[in-house]
Amino acid sequence: MNSDINYHMKKSLMAVILCTAILCGCGNVSGGAQNAGLDGKSDGAVSSFAGKNMQTSTLFAMDTVMELQIQGDEELLREGEALIRSLEKELSVTDENSEIARLNKDGKAALTEDVAELMGKALDICDSTNGALDITIYPVLKTWGFTTGEYRVPADEEIQELLENVDYHGVDITSFDATIDSDELSDAAGIICEIPSGTQVDLGSVAKGYTSMSLYNLFTDKGVTSGLINLGGNVQCIGSKINGDDWKVAVKSPFIDSSSGILGVLSVSDLAVVTSGGYERYFEENGKTYWHILDPKTGKPAENGLVSVTIIGKDGLLCDGLSTALFVKGLDEAIRYYQENRDKEFDMVLVTDDREVYLTEGVADKFSLASEYYNLNTHIIK
Repeated sequence: MNSDINYHMKKSLMAVILCTAILCGCGNVSGGAQNAGLDGKSDGAVSSFAGKNMQTSTLFAMDTVMELQIQGDEELLREGEALIRSLEKELSVTDENSEIARLNKDGKAALTEDVAELMGKALDICDSTNGALDITIYPVLKTWGFTTGEYRVPADEEIQELLENVDYHGVDITSFDATIDSDELSDAAGIICEIPSGTQVDLGSVAKGYTSMSLYNLFTDKGVTSGLINLGGNVQCIGSKINGDDWKVAVKSPFIDSSSGILGVLSVSDLAVVTSGGYERYFEENGKTYWHILDPKTGKPAENGLVSVTIIGKDGLLCDGLSTALFVKGLDEAIRYYQENRDKEFDMVLVTDDREVYLTEGVADKFSLASEYYNLNTHIIK
């Protein structure tokens, strides 16, 4: 790697995950001050605030540290860990035995029901956002080095050549194909996916959201009514705290001069909170910053004035996909998308590079700015 390139990556929730509690001075959106004990951090750390009768498990998967906290027994936690491992294997783009890797290698593969469901829902988000999310952007991400850590700024000609194969419309999911050997389908649901030559799929933009929802369903089906799932910053709350209070989820500050690292705190119950920002994974070359959230239309980092997008809703997969897609769309288009898609039942917190905060009205009274940011201009989106 060129010595004049500085690179930065979000580390596995770092040592902060070992904290037993995180306390931060916070103010509401109009000012004032209060103290809040934090239970989780969207795109940051989770405290081990297990509380009475809580079981807690920490593991490394999907390239990040994950923490599960549930009011249940240890055996159920082990089931949750096994589910994470299973989905990690199925969705990996680097494990040559995964369905996604086989699809990318051969252009055609049998899919299990889980992977087919996830891919179908991901394609729905691609479609509803007019390609602001595109699950076929993987070759472009690779050439920038965001999948390997070998960062580089590719030539425009190289990007344009790769973009010729970036188009989610080419991903075709069909039912059982008799031309596929039955042995290959022995553990699949009779579902076939095909992609054009040169196209490669990566479900990383929605994988953790899907996994969090799968864990939520596993735990709640077994009677869990209180818990917190944190998959490297993708936070999924199960119900409320044991005492009935909302969970407090911190939203990471996108600004490098932050003293606390926290922009503010969301008070939520039974909802997912997912944040995307350019600060998650980026590198600097010749004084310019390049981050990993690429605009599928240009093949370059999305630059539109947004530095952080937090999506809040019941559907963790949708929140995961929209946090990326609306970052790509930019402020005005993100607001328009929200206003035109209220049936999707999500809220958002948008932060611009000039330090303006935009909140949808559904979370206006649920979000408190950290004390260092109490004077930021805050706008309510209706």
